[in-house]
Amino acid sequence: MDLGISGKRALVLASSRGLGLGIATALANEGANVLLVGRSGDKLAENCKTINAAGKGKADWVWGDLADENFVEAMVEAVSQKLGGIDILVNNTGGPTPGGTQDMSADKLDSFFQSMVLRVISLTNALLPQMKEQGWGRILTVASSGVLEPIPNLALSNTLRGALVGWSKTLATEVAGSGVTANMLLPGRILTDRIEELDGANAKRLGKSMEEVREASVKTIPAGRLGTVAEFGAAGAFLCSEPASYITGTMLRVDGGAAKSL
Repeated sequence: MDLGISGKRALVLASSRGLGLGIATALANEGANVLLVGRSGDKLAENCKTINAAGKGKADWVWGDLADENFVEAMVEAVSQKLGGIDILVNNTGGPTPGGTQDMSADKLDSFFQSMVLRVISLTNALLPQMKEQGWGRILTVASSGVLEPIPNLALSNTLRGALVGWSKTLATEVAGSGVTANMLLPGRILTDRIEELDGANAKRLGKSMEEVREASVKTIPAGRLGTVAEFGAAGAFLCSEPASYITGTMLRVDGGAAKSL
């Protein structure tokens, strides 16, 4: 299938590794020009080298920290200078620290709200007029399966990513008539560094080994395995494609069938 995004310009947040990098790579494999964002210049430069060596879409990078109050302004400038405009925005953020609801102090809640919710909404608002004016745009927001079934010991993530669900659905309704779609991509257990970190935290909390925690989690997945970054990235690329132009306001689960909700 031709995804129809060759030459499209994409900004992919938190793409130095993991899920963000997976989506950026998939978009570039379809011929899109991608701008990677993250806090590790070495990793970003290496990622761009790998993508560009494939000879399909082009990749460039810019340093950016979602916790920085000047993040939105910096990204708008980078889009203008390095991409010359925007067609696709992939909102992706790092995950907050594990813990229960009683670990959510006001300071911690406010800090992660700024980086995981406020910056995402503000950046989207800043770039959206370009998409509406050209009559084509894709806004993809990566969240978590925890917005459907809250994940134990991830109270902050469940709370803040849940806030983005209502926002994305409302946004999709508002911009549907202008050729812009807004969807959410919900990862289940995808093998990334983040999963390694969470399994380590759970092992410590439960007094078990990493192997025991991993085995127990895999048993809850009907597919019988963890997902791959490439599989996740492919799903993201499709939602950003031309054939997906009639798909908006949705949440797509990439979880091997793990979610028990309808």
